Amino acid sequence: MDLRKDPITRSWCITGDDVPEFAAPVESCRFCLENSVTKVVSTVAIGDGAPWSAEAVVHPNPLYHVEGDPDRRGEGLYDRMAPVGAHEVLLENRHHDRNLWQASDAEVEAFLRLVAGRIQDLKQDQRFKYVSIFKNYGASAGQEFDHPNSQLTATTFVPRRVLYELRSGREYFKQKERCVFCDILAQEERQHSRVIEARGDFVSFCPYASRAPYETWVLPRTHDSSFERTGLAKPGALADLASLLRRTLLRIRSISEEFHMVLHTSPNTRHSSQSLQYWKTLDDDYHWHIEILPVLTAKSKSYTFKEVYYSPVAPETAVLRLREAKLDV
Repeated sequence: MDLRKDPITRSWCITGDDVPEFAAPVESCRFCLENSVTKVVSTVAIGDGAPWSAEAVVHPNPLYHVEGDPDRRGEGLYDRMAPVGAHEVLLENRHHDRNLWQASDAEVEAFLRLVAGRIQDLKQDQRFKYVSIFKNYGASAGQEFDHPNSQLTATTFVPRRVLYELRSGREYFKQKERCVFCDILAQEERQHSRVIEARGDFVSFCPYASRAPYETWVLPRTHDSSFERTGLAKPGALADLASLLRRTLLRIRSISEEFHMVLHTSPNTRHSSQSLQYWKTLDDDYHWHIEILPVLTAKSKSYTFKEVYYSPVAPETAVLRLREAKLDV
């Protein structure tokens, strides 16, 4: 297995002929407390003395491995390197049948604290440029395990879409000395035509130029480039986010049972880079956020036609449907 860079799109692809075969499904869940044989990395409980509520374990078939050096090298115009990094499964709940939208706010908050802690810990390793947190729910979205989970990858490169955001944020800041994400959120709240819900310091809304029907973002009003800094700042800092995220996922599931969710946070500033100039103004021009894209099979071209995104549902229409969704709370 190795990582190869597309010289045109500048995106990295992990490829090779030795992809491990996944074991056949079994009746018992490998992540449930009574069956678990996985290597535990970190746990978070709701309260002192309570059993774990959220837990990070090493992925049973990791794409990235902590050991070694990336050994980036060239083959003519191409670049390649070893898949050095980390790959973890973040168990959102110790209960097999309690997904984020079914859990209590306290349980969702515990999961978010686990996420913040894992990002902070992995950023101590200077080899890793970025820590990605993502959730694929449903067969069409690429869900891998039945137990409620998200996944984490720490990589020696920054994902392409995050690079676009970093560069755009830096250019906007150079021109206006303001964060583009803060300005977007301010305008969305002022117009209110695309805002779904606000809870405490956090707001969910459908982006003005949505890439797919019912695409939803969650942003904090308080500017911060780093999710883990927000999450670990003080006890209870993520309580409102937990509630809003749970309610937002309930709304999304009134449209589609399947979705992709990803957290975009700042890259690892411990990784020294001469070429990535956005590191210098990162705390001023970047703003962490969560992106959720429902998977609508009938509109699959939204996910395959990537030169110009196609969304047959305007965000102003989408937000009306999401606001009116019945929340079983």
